[in-house]
Amino acid sequence: MEVTMARYSAQFRNFILKKMMPPESRSASDLAKEYGITVSMIYNWKARMNNGTLQVDDGVQSNRGRKLMEKFSLLLESRGISEDKQGTWLRENGLHSEHLTVWEQEVRDFMTKGEQQAREELKAIKKELKKNQKELDRKD
Repeated sequence: MEVTMARYSAQFRNFILKKMMPPESRSASDLAKEYGITVSMIYNWKARMNNGTLQVDDGVQSNRGRKLMEKFSLLLESRGISEDKQGTWLRENGLHSEHLTVWEQEVRDFMTKGEQQAREELKAIKKELKKNQKELDRKD
């Protein structure tokens, strides 16, 4: 008995995944029953979309797969858009306003971490310099 796995088009996967997102927010089990696919397949697609390994929306990668620089660029771009046009801009870029809030915090965390790391490196360098200076003084 040979078991074959059905292959689904990217368009079909996107269709199913969009049905799981707001405003519909349908459950995987409902969609599985309605479209004749397994629940585990749907959860697999969702997990791959969330970790950025599944392309969605005609080649646009999921928002979790975006690089920090891309997020930062989109944040800067969003700041230059008037509030009444922001909804259109968000839709064009496949975003929600919550993404911008989360990304802003990610950028802040990264910058804070970078400053902290630089301070620690400077401290280590000063310590090494002091140690080398003592050794040099001892040899003289």
